[in-house]
Amino acid sequence: MEAEVADAPPGGVESALSCFSFNQDCTSLAIGTKAGYKLFSLSSVEHLDQVHGSNEIPDVYIVERLFSSSLVVVVSHTKPRQMNVYHFKKGTEICNYSYSSNILSIRLNRQRLLVCLEESIYIHNIKDMKLLKTLLDVPANPTGLCALSINHSNSYLAYPGSLTSGEIVLYDGNSLKTVCTIAAHEGTLAAITFNASGSKLASASEKGTVIRVFSVPDGQKVYEFRRGMKRYVTISSLVFSMDSQFLCASSNTETVHIFKLEQVTNSRPEEPSTWSGYMGKMFMAATNYLPTQVSDMMHQDRAFATARLNFSGQRNICTLSTLLGSGTTEENKENDLRPSLPQSYAATVARPSASSASTVPGYSEDGGALRGEVIPEHEFATGPVCLDDENEFPPIILCRGNQKGKTKQS
Repeated sequence: MEAEVADAPPGGVESALSCFSFNQDCTSLAIGTKAGYKLFSLSSVEHLDQVHGSNEIPDVYIVERLFSSSLVVVVSHTKPRQMNVYHFKKGTEICNYSYSSNILSIRLNRQRLLVCLEESIYIHNIKDMKLLKTLLDVPANPTGLCALSINHSNSYLAYPGSLTSGEIVLYDGNSLKTVCTIAAHEGTLAAITFNASGSKLASASEKGTVIRVFSVPDGQKVYEFRRGMKRYVTISSLVFSMDSQFLCASSNTETVHIFKLEQVTNSRPEEPSTWSGYMGKMFMAATNYLPTQVSDMMHQDRAFATARLNFSGQRNICTLSTLLGSGTTEENKENDLRPSLPQSYAATVARPSASSASTVPGYSEDGGALRGEVIPEHEFATGPVCLDDENEFPPIILCRGNQKGKTKQS
């Protein structure tokens, strides 16, 4: 899948792009550029349909859209401590919010909006932008690594809990309480993500050899996948499919791995009475007497499928989704709620690698917006025909990115 970027400077399209993000249900792609930002619908495999473009804020490095609504959150290098929330169809700014240091990442669902700084995380009620909680003194997190469940009924938040190990803090964004701490990896974290329902959490460390999946909220390990053994890689993106049957991982190598989440039953069919079958049984039995690290490696599942890219050495973001019909657009989506049979696709888009209690300008002392408007209730609708929401789930998509990564806890 290719995206044409208008007004690209000399040096080509890649030099114009600064960030990519997929919306929560993988129906939209947001692209930040030196000139502003653009939003695309992922309703077609052949090309990207531009939904909106804005040049009002230059040098955008964070752009996040709330599902397929008209709400978009933008952060620019010209004001890296300020978050701007827009209703792009009305062409209005709903609010802006300033922080004590540079904004590193933003996550949102229909209930919560998170702003991650290097040593703190701000939790807002997205409907009125009131500041609900500030997590202070989290371990140093220069890449803003964090994850938020898109299921607003639980709104679980996950972020690194240690500077030296792969510890994950699981936090309930609704009750505003810590749920548990997960000892996920020995090395520091590189990527974390929730599945769509918020019932599973996947993680990878900086070594990039093993990917683990934990149940939420108890934090128990339920799957373990081995990406490879020959070399360490930097996993920059982990994503579940919307049905939670697959997990996709991309790194700075040319290979994208897709793992299948399936329970292994104890009732395996009998191996044929051959020499190879006999040796296989003996080998698996011998793992019970091997060191834990060795036996664990023998039981780790490998990739269900892989895809090979024509580039390497750059950070990527990926998504897994299903395209339901190729002719549906944002304009006719409410009139066509019976899509054709789903088909899965893969595609790539490239770009170069590369204080809480105080009153904030533009806001009241309780953290609510003073100007603009309360975010319309229909923007958070969850029914099958919600205004501005698409009802399809398009392809596996992969974009080269430009973020950094490390960790710290509150």
